Amino acid sequence: MTEKTEAFRGIPIVQGTARSGEKYRTDVGFTAIKNGIKSGRDEQPLLRGGKPRWLRAKMPAGRKYSAVKQTVRENRLSTVCEESMCPNIGECWNAGTATIMVMGSVCTRACRFCAVDTGNPRGWLDPEEPANTARAVELMNLNYVVLTSVDRDDLADGGASHYAACVREIKALRPQTAVEALTPDFDGDTAAVELLVDSGLEVFAQNVETVRRLTHPVRDPRAGYDKTLSVLAHAKRHRPDVLTKTSLMLGLGETDEEIGETMDDLRAIDVDILTLGQYLQPTRNHLPVERFVSPEEFARYRETGLAKGFLEVVAGPLVRSSYRAERVLEQNNVGMGADAAAGAAS
Repeated sequence: MTEKTEAFRGIPIVQGTARSGEKYRTDVGFTAIKNGIKSGRDEQPLLRGGKPRWLRAKMPAGRKYSAVKQTVRENRLSTVCEESMCPNIGECWNAGTATIMVMGSVCTRACRFCAVDTGNPRGWLDPEEPANTARAVELMNLNYVVLTSVDRDDLADGGASHYAACVREIKALRPQTAVEALTPDFDGDTAAVELLVDSGLEVFAQNVETVRRLTHPVRDPRAGYDKTLSVLAHAKRHRPDVLTKTSLMLGLGETDEEIGETMDDLRAIDVDILTLGQYLQPTRNHLPVERFVSPEEFARYRETGLAKGFLEVVAGPLVRSSYRAERVLEQNNVGMGADAAAGAAS
């Protein structure tokens, strides 16, 4: 390895296991930043004094958890459960469900809230992934599956054709399985959006993530509040029968008024489902938590959203985009009672 390669853009490439914020070389030969944001002078201290009691999740363990983990490994799948450090991984995997992340585990963007690795895959895709994904869904006997993906700005269509192939393979092998696609924004390419919406899915999701004022610096400069709205709006116009869905993280400095305004913007384009959860700082290199939102506040935001006309608003401290996604249409906050809403996994 040459000295020039060893110091790509001034950041040394780590040999072996990389720590958060370090650059490493992937198994397929391109470089990436572990957890998405490189280490630097603007590191933020992690929480002092611990998290509120309602944010304590159980450690992932159990027979079903182990079985899902084995299926994921054997089929060379990436899951957002692992890559984004989701606190609900134990609960969801023990229920026999998983959110599968297609198109690899390295994203071309670097959002300041997200722990997914960042790099340029230079067009790499696993040609066996659509078949492997469908086989995994069959092995896990899923009636509902969420497919999500990293952003792939290195691909001409943002990866939409590959993503759609994964959906079609699932439907061909297991037509009774409902598919939700939690997608990137495809840089606003409406043809890419249509390709995916027409692939046979039941729910199309693209996350707005935060309120308009905080979109930058929370999201990568290539992402945008209005871009996400335009993607969701086009999906609904193109296929009114497909449910549209989005998610907001709270605790980044937004106000109640801004949350309400965001809800209004989403309802104006007929978004059906909204999820609300607490932002948690994944590493020192990511944005700090500005406030912890109480379970009572989440309950109030849910009622506000329902009054504005959403089909469902799933709200709670540990709620994430795909949390209990298969239960959304029950319209009961996915079964979370007063105690569950206070901890989502207690």
